[in-house]
Amino acid sequence: MASIIAESEHGSLSLEQLKACLAQSVQDRNLKKVLLIPPDITRLNSGAGQLTALYYDLLDGIHVDVLPALGTHAPMTRAEQVAFFGERIPEERFLVHRWRDGVTKVGEVPGDFVRAVSEGLMDEPMDVEVSDYILDPSYDLILSIGQVVPHEVAGMANFNKNIFVGCGGSAIINYSHFLGALYGMERVMGRDNSPVHQVFDYAEKHFISHLPIMYVLTVTTEDADGIHVHSVSAGRARELFSQTIQISQKHNLNFLDKPLQKVVAYLDPEKYHTTWLGNKAIYRTRMAMADGGRLIVIAPGVKGFGEDLDNDILIRKYGYFGRDRVLSLVKSNTDLQNSLGVAAHLIHGSSEGRFSVTYATDGLSAHDVESAGFEHMPLQQALDTFDINAISDGPDFIDGEEIFFIKNPATGLWAHKERFYAQ
Repeated sequence: MASIIAESEHGSLSLEQLKACLAQSVQDRNLKKVLLIPPDITRLNSGAGQLTALYYDLLDGIHVDVLPALGTHAPMTRAEQVAFFGERIPEERFLVHRWRDGVTKVGEVPGDFVRAVSEGLMDEPMDVEVSDYILDPSYDLILSIGQVVPHEVAGMANFNKNIFVGCGGSAIINYSHFLGALYGMERVMGRDNSPVHQVFDYAEKHFISHLPIMYVLTVTTEDADGIHVHSVSAGRARELFSQTIQISQKHNLNFLDKPLQKVVAYLDPEKYHTTWLGNKAIYRTRMAMADGGRLIVIAPGVKGFGEDLDNDILIRKYGYFGRDRVLSLVKSNTDLQNSLGVAAHLIHGSSEGRFSVTYATDGLSAHDVESAGFEHMPLQQALDTFDINAISDGPDFIDGEEIFFIKNPATGLWAHKERFYAQ
């Protein structure tokens, strides 16, 4: 099937335009059983919840299962399913991805290839594991649905990342994240063809090209009026992803003329329960922060560090103290060697001492937050100082001090132009 791209010239695509694009993507197919792979509740702003519900209605009379691309995240509750996808999809139609024991190895990316794309930083072969549900031959079509947006590991989120990480196993999740961390977030975020995506593209070409996968990709933004879907793409070709990246770069890259001294980021408590997810506030602003600046993360829903208990234990044990320390710890600690995804996360979550990070939360004690390498602020103090319902995204003045407010750090990337283009 030829690729489809629907892009709004002005604002958002209408509901009618979305329905027409989705209908075109599945027309003239003799379908009996379809697997939908959307993101989970942590990508609430992706527009993928609405698209998943539209596909479910469009495929009326066909057996449809929904496999949220959890990666290492906690399974979705029924309340989260309803909040994201609506009430039309029954709970029994949802499957749960098990990244530790519900996957099968389909191949191995050679060490020579990894060495070439990483510029010699890694040379270990990478096992490729994917969900057993994806390998189920009874599915006539697998629709992988998600948002293309700057990402700290892959450079740009989605496309086959939704398969290999969202529905992948521990080996490829751990090694791909460590590869991205070694190569450097600031070298990949907001850009196409990162080493991580080159590994995923290799794995797709060699190991899963026979599967009936179609990628359905959105570009969205969010403001006070809600979520705006600027484009929807549907197809399998890599060029489709590259085209969608270019659209995302127009909408999701926020360039600043000067570094920011003080940034306040808010984490929606419905989406962010851990620093594993909440550290997007660090990832997406690090190229905007001035040396010696301060990032305050208001996190009313954050109550832990890792989405997974084992990961939470490791984060509490080692903390976010910079790349050099983490790499040293990996060399001498087998628990980190066996959990390279956590090691990568610890690198990503550190400002490398360039600016301070303050977590405003009551879900973690001051001792826990400070032991992990951050500063702590009582939640109420932050809410009293920064009225999140009155502040708009962008620059503002609070008590005579200039701040920069970000209501949802997951919606884009903020960067000082000189730092972004220097990478």
